[in-house]
Amino acid sequence: MKIVRRIGVPPSARGSNSGSTCPDLFELSDGNFAVIGTEATEALERELPADASRADYERIVVVSRETLIRAKADIPDA
Repeated sequence: MKIVRRIGVPPSARGSNSGSTCPDLFELSDGNFAVIGTEATEALERELPADASRADYERIVVVSRETLIRAKADIPDA
């Protein structure tokens, strides 16, 4: 599995002072997506709706609204 491309714009285009340490989205060679975000499992797990759950190996991460909005144009429809 490898990173194929960034989805959206780089952190520097979203106002990151360092230009590199901000939420980010990537498309992977297997067609899945990888997300860099703030780990929030403990804070949000109890807020999940009744029909949602996570496996022990999964984490809930928060990605800024701007990151997703700026990535929208690059997300495939299918």
